[in-house]
Amino acid sequence: MDNLRKKLESLIAELDEHEEIAEQMRQLESVFPFNAFEYMIATLIGKGKLSLADYYELRKNYIENNRYLGIFEISAPRGFGEKWAQNYLHELVPQLKKPSKKLDPNYSGQYDFFLENIKIEVKASRAVDFNSKEPLYVKALSSNSPLPFNMNFQQIKPGCCDVFVWIAVWRDVIRYWVLSSKEVEMNPYYSTGQHRGNVGEGQLHLNHENIDEFSIYECHAEELYEKILAAKERNDNSLILGAQKAVIG
Repeated sequence: MDNLRKKLESLIAELDEHEEIAEQMRQLESVFPFNAFEYMIATLIGKGKLSLADYYELRKNYIENNRYLGIFEISAPRGFGEKWAQNYLHELVPQLKKPSKKLDPNYSGQYDFFLENIKIEVKASRAVDFNSKEPLYVKALSSNSPLPFNMNFQQIKPGCCDVFVWIAVWRDVIRYWVLSSKEVEMNPYYSTGQHRGNVGEGQLHLNHENIDEFSIYECHAEELYEKILAAKERNDNSLILGAQKAVIG
């Protein structure tokens, strides 16, 4: 969005009437869908500074670089973390099933999906400028942005599932990580005691400083099914190893 504004403002600066237009911009009253961008584009086309073909190209490039910006407009945390993220993952992995007592007699809402006897919890977050107080869709970051971000995966309960699928959204990309519950629980960035009295629950901050440390768990969308199976196998192996150590000890 900043790049688009800079591009439009640079074109306006080349107009003879740029000072008058700048003053009009400062006094501009915006009511959706009429805003500063609409005003600048209409003015540039009207002044012959931006052709219709140029506008189409500008629009195409913006959409390509901000294809997931609409996800940042989901304001309710549950609307994003539960409704959007779970529906989106199910589209990518249609084999996922909504859990029930028929599939798991012990199920009582502890996790989000069931797959071949694997209990799966989905966590999602969005990359935004950590130092900005603007609305989410304004401070949303592109994947190549140098600005700091801090995505907090909250209410993590390793004891309630076998596998975690993390989904992180930028303006232009969506990234995925698949970890076993044991790998989350033992991760140095996982902290317990998010809420007082909530035993076995914690949180993990994925940010610009530590994100590369999770690269071994990252995968492409088409790999999610196989990565979930592999994470379950790693989880089972770690539990077996832990039990063996306990017996020996």
